[in-house]
Amino acid sequence: MVIVILGILAATALPRFIDLSTQAKVAAAKGNLGAIRAAVAMQYASNAATNQAQLFPTTITTGMFANNQIPVDPLTSSASITNLTASVAPAATGVGFAYFSGDGSVWINNSNYTTY
Repeated sequence: MVIVILGILAATALPRFIDLSTQAKVAAAKGNLGAIRAAVAMQYASNAATNQAQLFPTTITTGMFANNQIPVDPLTSSASITNLTASVAPAATGVGFAYFSGDGSVWINNSNYTTY
């Protein structure tokens, strides 16, 4: 009888736990996205202060971060940065982050999460 009750409790708690896991990954992705955007903003400010022609960095590099590592997208476990040629929303199958150097836009490289 106790095993049946534990089974019922597990069946009701598991969907909630899985949903919390997804929400935690999205929250971590938003935080890492904020870190990348801050690094781009700092590079922009540095380039503006030194009168550089190209204000936004052409690419996002590891040297822009304190630990010399690009933050990982926890949704896909990828730290890749896709450089875009236009400010367009990424495809649903992308991994990592997407960056457009024309205006410094950075997104999670997945169309399901471009509103962040």
